Amino acid sequence: QVSVREAEEKEPLTGGVVHCAPANYHLLVEADRTLSLSTGPKVSFARPSIDVLFETAAVVFGPSLLALVLTGANADGRQGAARVKACGGVVVAQDPTEAEASHMPQAVIKAGLSDATETLGQIARRLSMLRSAS
Repeated sequence: QVSVREAEEKEPLTGGVVHCAPANYHLLVEADRTLSLSTGPKVSFARPSIDVLFETAAVVFGPSLLALVLTGANADGRQGAARVKACGGVVVAQDPTEAEASHMPQAVIKAGLSDATETLGQIARRLSMLRSAS
């Protein structure tokens, strides 16, 4: 079972929890594997920005990071996906044909940064398999 909740400052990352960035805060992963919140400048016109999360998570988790780029209305995610790839992680983009707003996954795919393009059902199965393996 997975729970979903809004992230809090200095909250430790734990298995089975999906952390969402609070409105108007960037979400970052710190070296000690806790979460941090920032009101820094918008990135790709967004705060929260997935680029900020991906870039910090890539440094902390390196090749063990799986970054998912889902629906979104701008190119936020492309820069962060590049950092994930540079650190040895895996990037999966949602199939743009089923995304509510296809620009984010399309930007990552067009940049050649996606290791796979999957439907939400395929992504769910991938996550389920990873959870079972851990």
